[in-house]
Order: sequence, then structure tokens, then C-alpha cells
Amino acid sequence: MSLGGGHNTDGSNAGGIFVQFNQDCTSLVAGSSSGYHLFALTPDDGVEEIYASRSGQDTCLVDRLFSSSLVAIVTVAAPRKLIVCHYKKGTEICNYSYSNTILAVKLNRSRLIVCLEESLHIHNIRDMKILHTIRDTPPNPRGLCALSPSVERCYVAYPGSSAVGEVQIFDAVHLNAKCVLSAHDSPLAALAWSMCGRRLATASERGTVIRVFAVPERTRLYEFRRGVKRCVSIGCLAFSACGQLLAATSNTETVHVFRLGEAPPADSEPAEGWMGWLSQAVTAGAGYLPGAVADVLAQGRAFAAARLPASGHRAVVAITNVAKGAGGGAGGARLLVATSAGVLYVYALHAAEGGDCTLLRTHALLERAHDAHDAHDSHDAHDAHQGTPTPTPTPTPNARAPFARVT
Repeated sequence: MSLGGGHNTDGSNAGGIFVQFNQDCTSLVAGSSSGYHLFALTPDDGVEEIYASRSGQDTCLVDRLFSSSLVAIVTVAAPRKLIVCHYKKGTEICNYSYSNTILAVKLNRSRLIVCLEESLHIHNIRDMKILHTIRDTPPNPRGLCALSPSVERCYVAYPGSSAVGEVQIFDAVHLNAKCVLSAHDSPLAALAWSMCGRRLATASERGTVIRVFAVPERTRLYEFRRGVKRCVSIGCLAFSACGQLLAATSNTETVHVFRLGEAPPADSEPAEGWMGWLSQAVTAGAGYLPGAVADVLAQGRAFAAARLPASGHRAVVAITNVAKGAGGGAGGARLLVATSAGVLYVYALHAAEGGDCTLLRTHALLERAHDAHDAHDSHDAHDAHQGTPTPTPTPTPNARAPFARVT
């Protein structure tokens, strides 16, 4: 659930502000030219800035461990260095340097994952020692990887091929390969774990089909078609906490929400319009249609959708719930969309009937987002460190303080 601009999906804020929800979607982090910012999501559909580093360092990656004080950051000036901080104390816990640019950082309560273009490094969250390095992974210039929030099923998913949509699943606790999923014919574009770590959502560069798999059984549970008119670039996938809803953002102005549940009963009302007619035709003549055609027409459609006021910005998404009466509001499900323009949109998601989501609030996260000049400069600075990949040695830690329990 992260975004940035520049040359990769997760790693640089060169095209705007880096934005990411934390693992349980209770807070939001942002990396800007002035440092990094932490925001709490309040029960009244608001946001509250709880910390701003104001270091003056352009921050291209930042991740917070749930609601703890532990924050991992990467700056544009030093894109090969990971800095781990205790933000409440204002202290640096440790830092690690790598042989190439850090493209993504993922945290849960057991592990910290650092993703480079051709390797992944697994750290123990308790003492930050490196436990294992997955070397010579297929070229992954966007730093695409996903870490399950679950400690019991602490799996890392990453591309197993740069030519097709193969997913490698690695057990980050037992440090062994778990399974391989043949998810798509095209290269992967997005990955997301459910909170329990039992389900993995995938999307390819074609952007037309989203699939959900059971892990480690490798069973395809659901298949959704985002649209039939055009291919798009999927930017983010995110499950609801209950695992029954899945949201997807793309390079269009529409955010889709899919329902993961049982098929509608046979006596339910058919969908309206020509897609409803096609669905009935598939049901009536499934035995007479070519298999590929029947599969396409039988794929699930979006249960709900939200339209962003502005397009052209990368967006990350989260699905949360607000208790009835909290902050004087009506309560219910919420669809949260944060963009690289530094804006958070809060939508009411009608969890029972679906349909169009209602925009409730719009929040400007930072007083001023990067202007075009800042974006251009940070993009050049980030690219200047790319160069030719070199063999990846074991990272050398530079400890600044003992790693204490973080709350």
C-alpha cells in the first residue's frame, strides 16, 4: 500500500509525495522534500499530523511499524542507505548501507524487508540483524514486493520472472521458499496480502484482470475483471481488514472495489445493462462457448467504485471502518485514497449494496506539495545513483544505539 513517482512504483517521490498507509490502516506516512510526516486517521474521517521530521532531507521512502515509534526511511541524497529511527525520541537506532538503490521497505512485527532491483534482504525486527539474503532475483526495477502483516504467516511475495506474472512466495520466519504461483501471462504490476496472510491478490501490467490466491495451497479463489474497454496500469491493491473486500487503484480516475464472497443466489436479481445480459448468456450457454470466452465473461465485476476529483496522480488505497456515532458521524465502511499530490480522499463505502462511493472529506496532507522544479531535481538525483548494478554483498550495519523495545 505505497506509492511514489519517478522510475518505480514504490521507491521515489520524484513525481510527487511518497504516501503509504501503515499495516493496519490506522495511520498514514508521507515523504516530502522537507522530511517525513506521520498522520493519525481519526474517527471523524479526519487526519491529524502527529509528527514532522522537518530534517530538510528529501525522503523518498518511509514506513511505520503499525502504530509504534519505529520508522524506516530512505532519502534521495542517500538512496542506498536504510535509516531506522525512534521518532518519539528523535533518535537513530541504526542504519544499513547496500550496494544498490533501495526500491522498497516493508515491515511487520517480526521482519523488515529491503528490496533492491535484484535481491531482497530479510532483517529480524527485534535487533535489526540481517537473517537472509535472496540473491539474483529477476530484474525488479520497480521494487515490487509484499510482506504479509501476519507474524504467524510471515510470507514475502515478489516477482519470479520479468517476462510473465510468476510470484515467488518465501517464508521469512523459517527462511525457505514456500511456493510459486503462475498468476498472469504478463509481468506483475501489483501484489497485496490479506491481514491474515492466507490470501494474495495479484495484478499484471495489462491491468485487466485481478486474481486472488490461497497461500500456500496455490488455489485461485477469485478472478475479477477491472474493465473491458482498455488496459490500465494498476497502482495499488488493498484488502479490507475482514478480507471480504479488495480495492484497486490505477492510472485512471476510478477506484474499483471487489467483493470476495459467495456467488449470488440463483433467485437474485440479474445485473442491469449489457453485462448483465452477457452474464445470463454465459450461464445459459456455458457448454457451447469456447473456454477462454466463457472464462472472461464469467469473471467478477466491481462491487463498488469511487471517482477521484483529479486524475494523473499515483494513488494508494485502504478500506477501513468507522464506528457508528464516532465523531458525530454515521459510521460504516470507508474507502481512503491518498495520492502523490499530497491529498487524502475519504469516501463512504456502502458495504451492503455497493455502487458509487460518496466523497465525504478531502484533506491536503502537506501545506505545499513538490512543484515541478523540485520533482525534476529529485528525479535526477535518484537516477544519478542507479548506475550499473554491482554484486550485492552482505550489508554492513552502522549501529548508532542498542535496539530497544519500541512502543
